[in-house]
Amino acid sequence: MPTLHQLLAAEKGVKGRSARTFTDAHYAVAKTALLSGIARTYQPNDDDGERLPSESTPVQINANTAIGAVTTALTELFDVVITKDAANQIATADLVVDGVVLVSAVPVTTLLFLEKQLTDIYTFVRKLPVLDPAESWTFDEQRGHYATVPVETARSKKVMRTHVAYPATTEHPAQTQTFGEDVQVGLWTTTKFSGALPAARVAELTARVVTLQKAVTAARQSANTLEVSDRRMGDTVLGYLFA
Repeated sequence: MPTLHQLLAAEKGVKGRSARTFTDAHYAVAKTALLSGIARTYQPNDDDGERLPSESTPVQINANTAIGAVTTALTELFDVVITKDAANQIATADLVVDGVVLVSAVPVTTLLFLEKQLTDIYTFVRKLPVLDPAESWTFDEQRGHYATVPVETARSKKVMRTHVAYPATTEHPAQTQTFGEDVQVGLWTTTKFSGALPAARVAELTARVVTLQKAVTAARQSANTLEVSDRRMGDTVLGYLFA
């Protein structure tokens, strides 16, 4: 008996052949001119009359022949599909990761679903935001996200000063110069916050997705080794349709 894996591989070919046969038959019976034939013979009224050759055009396409071709092709397809679907109802495998069974007896159709979902999850995880490596981050339990160590920076303000170059005398006024001086007037305390994740965490999550993807693929391949029993419905269904 074939395995489910072999049946799935064969199904693609059967679908392709039946689709081509169905399409060809559909277009063939639409060519009404090729469905028609004629035969004409000429008989003069008397023996001395003009003799004319017979004329004939054969029928080139037969609707019954098209039905027969479609019936044969679809019978094979219907039988393959019911055999596959019946096997899918009983084909299962354990989902095992690092020797531990995460889920037992998972249906093969569910494993196919998981494969697609994990492809999307992988894309999601790979695009998770990562914390700026130039900063030192710690997780703030109260806020629920990461924070940096507070950093203090001075705030300065320009204050104008007057310098007396020459003091005043009885003969001359004082000579002064005005200049600006930066004077610290306070301190800024800055703490940065981020809802991103450490790069190591993103790498860990990515590795977990890849590991599970491999496990699901292995489980599906295992489930597809089930030996299938042939089922038939093509003759019954198509026999009813084209009886």
